[in-house]
Amino acid sequence: MRVVSLVPSLTEAVAASAPGVLVGATDWCTHPAGLDVVRVGGTKNPGIERILDLAPDLVVANEEENRAADLDALRAAGVEVLVTEVRDVPQAFRELDRVVTACGVRQRPRWLDEAEAAWRTLPEPAARRSAVVPIWRRPWMVLGRDTFAGDVLARLGVDQLYAGHAERYPRVPLQQLRAAAPDVVVLPDEPYRFTAEDGPAAFDGLACALVSGRHLTWYGPSLAEAPRVLGAALAAAHR
Repeated sequence: MRVVSLVPSLTEAVAASAPGVLVGATDWCTHPAGLDVVRVGGTKNPGIERILDLAPDLVVANEEENRAADLDALRAAGVEVLVTEVRDVPQAFRELDRVVTACGVRQRPRWLDEAEAAWRTLPEPAARRSAVVPIWRRPWMVLGRDTFAGDVLARLGVDQLYAGHAERYPRVPLQQLRAAAPDVVVLPDEPYRFTAEDGPAAFDGLACALVSGRHLTWYGPSLAEAPRVLGAALAAAHR
C-alpha cells in the first residue's frame, strides 16, 4: 500500500503503525525523526502533481488543516482521500483507529492503546485554572470554541476563557487578553513558536506556561505522553 499524509500528527501515527506504507508527507511532518519520504509541500499548499506522481492508494488529511479545494482536486484525479475531523480527545482516538485501519493495519497499535489508557486513567484535577491560549501574534489569535487543544487542556484542569467565543480561533487584542486576567497564559511553540524570549513579556504580571505544541495539538503517538509533558509545563508556569 502507498500512503501520502498531509497532516503531521497523522504522518507520525501512520509511520508508527504501518512502517513502509508512507511514500509522501508534508514539509511540516517532523516526526518520526529521519522519515525518508518524498516531501509534497505544506499542509495548506501541497503540490497536487507531486502527490499524483507518487501514485498513492490513499491520502490522509484533516478538515481543518487541509484545504477542501486541494482534496477535491485529488479526488477528481481518482485518488482516495480519507479526511479526519478531530475536535476532542475521544474523537481523536476514533479517527486514529479509522486511519490506521485504512492503512492496512490489522491489529490495533500498542501506542494507541497506551495513549487511550493515559487519558482514560487521568486523575481528576485538584483545582481548575482559567487560561488564555494564544496561537499567533501580529495579530494576536487565541483558542476559541470547539478545539482539540481546548479539550486537552480542559481535561488537565485548565479552562480557556474564550471557549464560548463564536469563532474557533478569534483575533483578540493584546489589551483584552491581559484584561481578562487569566490564572495562566498557555504559550505553545506551534503554530506560532512562542519562546521564553518571545511571548511571556507581553503578559507581564501574569503566569505563563511554555508548552509543547506537538503535545497540545497533535493527535498521534504523542498523546501517550501528553498528560505528563503538558502537566509538568503547566505546573511550572511562572510570572
